[in-house]
Amino acid sequence: MTPSSKPAGKLFIVGTPIGNLEDITHRALRTLREVDVIACEDTRRTQQLLNHYEIKTPTISYHEHNEMTRAPELVLQLEEGSHIALVSDAGMPVISDPGHRLVSLAVRHGIPVVPVPGASAFVAALAAAGLPVDKFRFLGFLPARKSARRRALEGLKDATKTLVFYEAPHRLLDFLEDVRAILGDPPTVVAREVTKVFEEFLRGSASELLRSLKKKPVKGEVTVLVAPQLAANGRPSDARPVAAELEDVMSAQGLDERAALKAVARRRGISKSEAYRQLQAEKRPKT
Repeated sequence: MTPSSKPAGKLFIVGTPIGNLEDITHRALRTLREVDVIACEDTRRTQQLLNHYEIKTPTISYHEHNEMTRAPELVLQLEEGSHIALVSDAGMPVISDPGHRLVSLAVRHGIPVVPVPGASAFVAALAAAGLPVDKFRFLGFLPARKSARRRALEGLKDATKTLVFYEAPHRLLDFLEDVRAILGDPPTVVAREVTKVFEEFLRGSASELLRSLKKKPVKGEVTVLVAPQLAANGRPSDARPVAAELEDVMSAQGLDERAALKAVARRRGISKSEAYRQLQAEKRPKT
């Protein structure tokens, strides 16, 4: 069989650890060993992982600065029968990382694209944040420029889902300032260095986190989660019971019932006594 008549290869999208090298599946390791080449966001960083698991597969760079030309080159290799794994520096490729151009081009050329799931910073942060996760919206990195970032947040003022962002540590304070100013000081979680030695979850309102982080700035990879927003009239847009919102606030911010009720009242734009009256009314049996 000549190379030109070989069946097309497969493109494997392989999730890699986001910090802890143990967070990789047996399937991912097997795939990295068996493919013909590994396309890496940073070959030096990926080589550390490969060396740790004694994987000898050749690597080639694939990043945002060369993907315009590298994607067609890799698709040509795939068409000639090579199997290729795509990895990013950490986590699942394509998610806020290079890779979309290669995947879409492979799909257009009828090349099988096979996901090999792995660690994801925002999914791990969601699971441990303590905010509502039945519905959420992942937005990745917002624009670095303040004016563009604020415009993006303005479009989220009436969001009814937990919002999930990635942010650079040196922009975190500015980001939280904008969240407080535009989204109404919602319960917020800053997850940093998830799965790593200095993993930390900071919980509170945006203003509370601002006060603490001004005293002790964070370093490393950062994921920010913002609780569902309020409708323009100050009431929860899904008309949730006070009791349900109270439970969420107690869980997210680690508050006792009295302090949480005060926070709920502030979020709803009503007095604490009115929030308490509504809570008691919800507890009364319906007749």
